[in-house]
Amino acid sequence: MSLAIQAEGLVKRFGETVALNGVDLRVPTGKVVGVLGPNGAGKTTAVRILATLLQPDSGHATVGGYDVVRDPVRVRSLIGLTGQYASVDEDLSGNENLVLIGRLLGLSRPAAKARAAGLLEQFELTEAAGRAAKTYSGGMRRRLDLAASLVGHPQVLYLDEPTTGLDPHARNEVWAVIRRLVADGATVLLTTQYLDEADQLADSITVIDHGRVVAEGRADELKRRVGGQTMLVRPTALSDMDIVERILADLTGVNPVRDNDTGLLTAPVSDPVLLSTMVRKLDDAGITADELALRLPSLDEVFLALTGKPAEEVAV
Repeated sequence: MSLAIQAEGLVKRFGETVALNGVDLRVPTGKVVGVLGPNGAGKTTAVRILATLLQPDSGHATVGGYDVVRDPVRVRSLIGLTGQYASVDEDLSGNENLVLIGRLLGLSRPAAKARAAGLLEQFELTEAAGRAAKTYSGGMRRRLDLAASLVGHPQVLYLDEPTTGLDPHARNEVWAVIRRLVADGATVLLTTQYLDEADQLADSITVIDHGRVVAEGRADELKRRVGGQTMLVRPTALSDMDIVERILADLTGVNPVRDNDTGLLTAPVSDPVLLSTMVRKLDDAGITADELALRLPSLDEVFLALTGKPAEEVAV
């Protein structure tokens, strides 16, 4: 497996504060790795080291095979960075912003114009290319910001909270762009405060807490690691809730959680075969259900179990 990013034993201290305490991180080429963690976990410090903005006190890291300390110029030529706030000049048009960045990166004027035109088309901004960026919607600005980070053809893209402050429609637009970038071969390191974003986009997730990696793996692997599944049963008739509750309790050996307003009953299960058993028991009792399913813990529940903090406290 080819690795675009590999970090081993990263340590970084700021006075008495240990921001990173031996962090390992592996990002396969062409994949999306999400980095999550509560306030002060060390995520931003790790990204700044990988972007050559900070040097680790110990440990080492490579990006595209180049050491972030010994070969920072080579590393910078491989990466693009999009922060959580738009970095484009709002008084310039979308086209002018991209041409300016191209010129700053050393492209000739014709090459910069060609690159800008290609990116504007790729990000579906061609019709707005001549408008000032300040007239763009939130989703359009984020797409322009992503385009700006790609002017230099980076192999590795760091996305720091790419959809912060966007409405659901604009978030979906940005998600679609990220998926297209990965489909075209980009490698993405994603930090996000939205756990559903990591669930949607990341091939694997690394959870950092108190400067250490506390868990890593695919979202479904983390969910299974934290706990078993939950059975959900919603009888068609609310009057059947008592009977369903007894059946579910007998089946699982625990007292189900009952929501009288929605008619939903839930209980943890360790064996997925119990779902088919529940179907038979409901059929024997002549009870129909509007909802009957097993679900893994949500990523929010995983995060709480791993860090002891709720998802609302995530910061990157």
